[in-house]
Amino acid sequence: MTSDPFELFDQWFAEARAAEPNDPEAMALATADSSGRPSLRMVLLKAHGRDGFTFYTNLGSRKGAELAANPSVALLFHWKSLRRQVRVEGEVGDVPAEEADAYFATRSRDSQIGAWASEQSRPLDSRARFENRCAEVASRFDGAPVPRPPHWEGYRVIPSCIEFWLDRPHRMHERRLFTRDGDGWSEGLLYP
Repeated sequence: MTSDPFELFDQWFAEARAAEPNDPEAMALATADSSGRPSLRMVLLKAHGRDGFTFYTNLGSRKGAELAANPSVALLFHWKSLRRQVRVEGEVGDVPAEEADAYFATRSRDSQIGAWASEQSRPLDSRARFENRCAEVASRFDGAPVPRPPHWEGYRVIPSCIEFWLDRPHRMHERRLFTRDGDGWSEGLLYP
């Protein structure tokens, strides 16, 4: 067994990609506003490595506003088919613009158009209004690449701790906790 949480995550994530039937990259993202009121939603992991766990969102969304007010977050990966979960706690930092541009360019054209058309988390009076906005954006960029909107950004969660939870019979689960210790990590076990 490795004592490096990133190597362990790589192993578990590879196994989840092979076994999990739907969206192994789905992760719950917990944020809190400036008064500490929590909010939780599913987002997709778009990159990971020693520098952290990356996702993208609309800056004007509820999560975008909460991230601006309070950069402390938690992530949860739950791979039910493997009976495993990984919890991550840390703070978010911005993804460099060049990296966000490069990722945005890999998205489907419809997803790119949707990023321009959506006022994410704002009230919408009808589905038709959103579809009309998408059509307007598609027309504006007809025959040209769709650039990344200025309100669409990447965030990287820089972990301060990572917990690996493995199901065991009779609720005798295995929990390994890695806590950042200077430039390295300390490791310990937790009672189930």
